Amino acid sequence: MSSWQYLPYSIDPILLKWGSLQVRYYGLMYIVAFALTYFLVSYRLRRQESELTLETFEESIIWAILGLLIGARLGDVLFYNLDYFLTRPWNILLPIDFYDGSIHFVGFSGMSYHGGLIGALVAALIFCRLHKVDLWRLLDLVSPAIPLGYTFGRIGNFINGELFGRATNVAWGMYFPLDNTHTLRHPSQLYEALGEGLLLFTVLWLLRSRIKTPGAMFALYIIGYGTVRFFIEFLREPETGFIYGFLTMGQLLCLAMVTGGSALYAYLKMRNTQR
Repeated sequence: MSSWQYLPYSIDPILLKWGSLQVRYYGLMYIVAFALTYFLVSYRLRRQESELTLETFEESIIWAILGLLIGARLGDVLFYNLDYFLTRPWNILLPIDFYDGSIHFVGFSGMSYHGGLIGALVAALIFCRLHKVDLWRLLDLVSPAIPLGYTFGRIGNFINGELFGRATNVAWGMYFPLDNTHTLRHPSQLYEALGEGLLLFTVLWLLRSRIKTPGAMFALYIIGYGTVRFFIEFLREPETGFIYGFLTMGQLLCLAMVTGGSALYAYLKMRNTQR
């Protein structure tokens, strides 16, 4: 049986360290994710799979990243830690707290994928309005490439030993050092890397030239991600407990994604047919 309790000796979350300066695999994985997305989108543009230009895409990246970071932070606040931040609103932007008559560094509690998605979409909408770019073409361009980045993001979560799975007795169960209960758990980060990452990427990448309806590729991405993560959430430890007895907040948000994505796909197909 494999065990995470032995892995920290061979997988140190810190790649390099100079004094107090650290380079962690987690941050490196996100750099790799952004680089892969850029490479894949550039590849599509070189093959003239979109009418957009590389310059337009590059200009949109800054907007998307900014929207993603803001949305991910606010999403974590609203979806997962609202009660906490209602009493400590300064922690939304400032990683400090006040107790015992002094200031303490507490860090940020986390980032939300769903909030990041909403933030990136809002930023993309504003960018497209200001630069007179077709929103659907931009979203369709990047949607098939994005899931491959998730693979490395989730591997970063795994190396950090965070966002682990529920208790299990399977042969590949692992002990995560951040789990205070020292319980054998599913390595759900790896399930997500394979499902939300490689599987979804493969499907969308193969479909990218077959889907002709503007916006439909983005709708399929929304449906696909929501579906895959909904089922994997049954093996992931809930961050804020259960809702309605057995569903997690992540699953409710994924159901909203699948519903919204399905409605969007049907609307786009109907609109395209009527033209």
